[in-house]
Amino acid sequence: MVQLPIISSSLATRLTFFIAGFVTATWAVIVPYARANTGVNEATLGTLLLCLGVGALIAMPLTGSLTTRFGCRRVIVAALALVMLSTPLLAAISHPVLLGLVLLVFGIGVGVTDCAMNIQAILVEKASPAPLMSGFHGMYSFGGIAGAGLMTLLLTLGINVIVATMLITLTVIVLTALSYPGLLTYANPREGAAFAMPRGIVLLLGMVCFSVFLTEGTVLDWSAVYLTQVRDMPETLGGLGYTCFAVAMTAARMTGDRVVANLGRLTVVVGGALTAAAGLALIIFIASWPLSLIGYILIGAGCANIVPVMFSAVGQQSVMPQSVAVPAMTTMGYLGVLSGPAVIGYVAHFSSLTLAFSFIMALMVFVGAVSFTLNLDQRNSARNNA
Repeated sequence: MVQLPIISSSLATRLTFFIAGFVTATWAVIVPYARANTGVNEATLGTLLLCLGVGALIAMPLTGSLTTRFGCRRVIVAALALVMLSTPLLAAISHPVLLGLVLLVFGIGVGVTDCAMNIQAILVEKASPAPLMSGFHGMYSFGGIAGAGLMTLLLTLGINVIVATMLITLTVIVLTALSYPGLLTYANPREGAAFAMPRGIVLLLGMVCFSVFLTEGTVLDWSAVYLTQVRDMPETLGGLGYTCFAVAMTAARMTGDRVVANLGRLTVVVGGALTAAAGLALIIFIASWPLSLIGYILIGAGCANIVPVMFSAVGQQSVMPQSVAVPAMTTMGYLGVLSGPAVIGYVAHFSSLTLAFSFIMALMVFVGAVSFTLNLDQRNSARNNA
């Protein structure tokens, strides 16, 4: 029998965040292949993509109850098993309805993993004398870069897309096996209902996550369009906006725990929100695409550590049990990712992309303002003094 190496719960959490980013980015790369296999048009593809989001939204509210009953380890491994089984199928299916069903399963796996790993992250950080959450989320960003890069490399080498996804799945199996010993066999005890609507400070924390994730979704889906259509950037360079954003976010998250420890949560959130707003202002008001790239760097660096601080804060609040607070807040954040591109599209259709981006800038100013009501550093101090 193979003896798995014993790793710390902190390292296991980092690996799980890396895996989540890794598999999500893999799907992003194979979307064109899925469309070619099924022969669907843009409208039908958009509907199919919603199946992933619907699966995640269905599963997330249930994750707290599942982890309470079975522990983080079993839930994370079961969710990743769904992801592993569905990933190769996404590249092979040729029937649109079947693709939608597999995307639903894939979304359930991704959604449960996302929620359960944040529950584990909160518990692990609570047991640590130093902040850890930014580093955990940084591994998600790093996993996204690694997943997109590896999948692109495999396809560039001429490897069949189905074989490439199987190699990705094998990588996920190995990483999951490595993380297994350090995943927690327990979670928060169950208190009250299995799911509840966010209220009080949890609602405010969720609103911040919604705003930041909406901003991230907007950059992901609309940065290339904005740069090429509004700022006249060559179409071949359109992807540079998101690249600058993603690299800046990853770098800021990998150093975020040290920054939070030195400056405090409130300073990090307010400073980050204003930095992101300044980046958006640069994009909106300066008609130069090279400066727009600097704007995307500022957005990535500014947004990077806001959501990790919110997850740390939800682990310290007592208004709602954590078994329901974390899924509720995660679901609100995911709604931001899903609704962001649509909101921007509607605003741009009836007005302009510039006005749509101005709306996002206002949201980031809102994040900075509402942060003063969250007592972030008081919660941090309470934890350190406990």
